[in-house]
Amino acid sequence: MPAERFVQALNEQIGNEFAAHHQYVAIAVHYDALTLPRLAALFYEQAVEEREHAMMMVQYLLDADADLQIPGIDAPKSSFSDIVEPVRQALEQERAVTRQIEGLATMAREDGDPTSEQFLSWFLKEQVEEIAKMSSLLQVVERSKDNPMQAEDFVAREYSAAGAADPTAPPIAGG
Repeated sequence: MPAERFVQALNEQIGNEFAAHHQYVAIAVHYDALTLPRLAALFYEQAVEEREHAMMMVQYLLDADADLQIPGIDAPKSSFSDIVEPVRQALEQERAVTRQIEGLATMAREDGDPTSEQFLSWFLKEQVEEIAKMSSLLQVVERSKDNPMQAEDFVAREYSAAGAADPTAPPIAGG
C-alpha cells in the first residue's frame, strides 16, 4: 500500500486532473463560440484525456486499497481575449501538471514505493507529449492570430487522425 502522504498527494492530483478537464472544456467552448470547430474539437478531446488521467489515478487508489477522496475544484477561466490566450494557458497548465507528476514520482521514490513510482512513469511520458503538442500549437496560433483559419488548417492536418489506444496506459476506473 502506498504511503499516506503519497495517497494524499495523489488525491490532490486527481483534483488537478479534473480541474484541467474543466479548463479544457472551457477552452473548447471558447473556440466553438468563435466557430473554430477544429480547435474546439482538439480541446474537447484534451478534456476527455484529462478526465481519463484522473480516472486512472482513481483506479490506482482503488486497486491499492487506499483512501480515495475526490476533491472539489474551482471554476475554470472561461473568457479569453483572442485565439492565442487559451493555448498559452493550456501550455502553462501542462507545465504545471508536469511539475506535479514529477513531484509525485519523487515522493514515491523517497518513500521507497516502487509500485507508485512505476505507475507514474506513464504520466511522465504523457506530459512530454502534451507539452510538445501545446508548444507547437502555441507557435501556430501566435503566427495565425490574425487569420484563425490557418490554425484550423494546421489542426485538421496534424491532429485529425485518431490514434490507437496506448496499451501501456494504466486502467481507467469505470472504463
